[in-house]
Amino acid sequence: MERKEKKKSQHQTGFKETEGENVIENIGEGLHLHLEEESKEREKEIEELKKKVEEKEKEVKEHHDRLLRVAADLENYKKRMAREKEEWVKFTNEDLIKSILPFVDNLERAVNHSEKTEDIQSLVEGLKLTVRQLLNILNKFGVSPIEALGKPFDPTMHEAMLVVETDQHEANRVVEEFQKGYLLNDRLLRPAMVSVSKPLEGEAQKRE
Repeated sequence: MERKEKKKSQHQTGFKETEGENVIENIGEGLHLHLEEESKEREKEIEELKKKVEEKEKEVKEHHDRLLRVAADLENYKKRMAREKEEWVKFTNEDLIKSILPFVDNLERAVNHSEKTEDIQSLVEGLKLTVRQLLNILNKFGVSPIEALGKPFDPTMHEAMLVVETDQHEANRVVEEFQKGYLLNDRLLRPAMVSVSKPLEGEAQKRE
């Protein structure tokens, strides 16, 4: 009886050990499969990240190339504008000069004519006509004379060369014009050089 129970006990113990080994083996296989699956997922994630990095690198390269092209275009544009500006500065007055040249021709003819004639009056009239024509041409280009004589002295338009004591004019009036002033499109091109009136000393003292 005891032998039977002993054999039975040994049989149960062996069964339990075998069952435990199977459980451990199953756990190991399950863990191994889990690790393999996780490893595959990690590899997949790494591949996706690599693709994204490659795409971003491609985008960066495209942006860099585009930036280089824009920079090159800008540099070419600046060079072209510099050349055009240089040309413009050289020839901006071409139309004005062409318009003035005929008056140079007229003045040269007047000088040549004055050497061959004693008719000074006709020479003077010819010169006056030439000056009027020249002023008309300048006016087409925005040049206009400053009206100064008899006007109140204006330091923004006139440059006083002399102060003249007189009782023939109101105080602070332009009484003589030494050199005419001009405006270019209503902006001062050259001030008029003038003399300006002031009261006689006696008259000034009377007013005081």
